[in-house]
Amino acid sequence: MRGNSHARCEAGEKTEITSKSYLSLSWRPSDLQQRLGRIVRQGNQNAEVDIYRYVTEGTFDAYLYQLVENKQKFIAQIMTSKTPVRVAEDIDETALSYAEIKALATGNPLIIEKCNLDMEVSRLNILKANHLNQRYALEELVLRKYPAEIKAITERIAGYEKDLALLAQHPKRPGTFPAMVIFGVTYTEKEDAGRAIIDACTHMTGSDAVLLGQYRGFSLTLFYDGTANEYRVTMRGTLAHTAVLGTDVFGNITRIDNVLENFEGMLQNMREQLADMEKQLENARAEMETPFAKEAELQEKTARLNALNIQLNLNKKDRCVVDSVPDEDDGAKAKVRAYER
Repeated sequence: MRGNSHARCEAGEKTEITSKSYLSLSWRPSDLQQRLGRIVRQGNQNAEVDIYRYVTEGTFDAYLYQLVENKQKFIAQIMTSKTPVRVAEDIDETALSYAEIKALATGNPLIIEKCNLDMEVSRLNILKANHLNQRYALEELVLRKYPAEIKAITERIAGYEKDLALLAQHPKRPGTFPAMVIFGVTYTEKEDAGRAIIDACTHMTGSDAVLLGQYRGFSLTLFYDGTANEYRVTMRGTLAHTAVLGTDVFGNITRIDNVLENFEGMLQNMREQLADMEKQLENARAEMETPFAKEAELQEKTARLNALNIQLNLNKKDRCVVDSVPDEDDGAKAKVRAYER
């Protein structure tokens, strides 16, 4: 039942409604929203309206509102996708036994406790599911990702150590230029070597890498990066180290030297990454072994809920239920069905 105050909805005229009163509750959140659409709308000339909902204490109204609340939570869960669980319970099939209806009608305080416990147990189960999901993610990190990354970093550290040893065998003394071999020709002057590199770039006809020569114990490979539109040279020892080339004769040699001289810094960086990764592995392993913090509370409230179900005669044997969703055409009529388990 519902009532309007100062309502005028004649053809061609705007709605003038100042308040609306609801004496009954619908079974679906969408019905409640549709009701509000008759007063909370652009066509209403009133800037502010009053909405009244009436409930009777100690009756079936409390459970009906709980059903609508649960259905709205279910809808919001699906629409927002923010819940940590992957499965949502279809509460539209919620059914009441005669014992529950009797408890609501008589104002039995046990049913209030049961409703509160239902929500608490549901909340704790979601938290536990989230905890388990995090644990599975940590297991993936501990068993696969972190060990693989630690192995890769360890191999790069060993590679940098070998390349540093190779570089130490071909030092660059201040004011001198180590010999550079370009296409089999040895250049002892920095300018000549720089020009030879630019000539090699000029005569490249494709994007395939070509063996350029050797420098300070490392083989040189020249290739063209069409995406970045730039030439690059790779110095290969145990690992591959790349420098981007420019158009300056002396600048290209300097860029190559800078990459080689940065081995010590890169090695230190790799060692720091390894220490950090090992620390993350240790923390993830400890977190993975941490139990669910609210497990005792969940067990306690679940046990109390089961006891209430027994006390309220909610056992599943010979249970009679009331269909929770009546047909719209039937109004307040309820379908009653019985089944055995």
